[in-house]
Amino acid sequence: MKKIVVGFAMMLISVAAFSQGDAITKFFAKYQDDETFSQVTVSSKMFSLLMDMQVDNIEDQEVINAISKLKGLRILGKDNSRDARTLYKEALGLLPAKDYEELMSVRDEDKDMKFFIRSGATPSKIAELVMVMGGNDKFMVLSLFGEIDLKQIGKIGSKMDINGLDHLHKLDKNDKGGKDTSKDPKEEKKN
Repeated sequence: MKKIVVGFAMMLISVAAFSQGDAITKFFAKYQDDETFSQVTVSSKMFSLLMDMQVDNIEDQEVINAISKLKGLRILGKDNSRDARTLYKEALGLLPAKDYEELMSVRDEDKDMKFFIRSGATPSKIAELVMVMGGNDKFMVLSLFGEIDLKQIGKIGSKMDINGLDHLHKLDKNDKGGKDTSKDPKEEKKN
């Protein structure tokens, strides 16, 4: 009898853990068949194939190592949209505050971006990173899941040319009054 109770409790815990990420899954499911949206899905198999790449420098190897722990990436976006701000608010409303913690907000020209994280098995592990971006005519929601190293995500974003993730370099602060001393990836590309 004790084994049955423990088994049932474990099943309830696993269902609760699955439903944490379910809000974003429902949002993707709602709009995935709408042809006015662009959709990108990268599976864990694709990330594992990237592990076979030969790299020439240490920085690229660090990115490859970070990618190896990712399980998937989903992006849903819409350009030239009159309802971009409405979609932005809808997506933000689906993120349960008890499961997702706001990491940072960015206002970039006419776009607002918010980054959220969902903790993993331990408080130091991040299981999912969600970025929601809304502008005057553009909308995007991105979900990156697996074992996430935030220090490497900005680099991954610029290597994979994922708009918005390059803003995470701002999290890399030094001890000099908490000011951001890292270089803007857009500036680095110009040089």
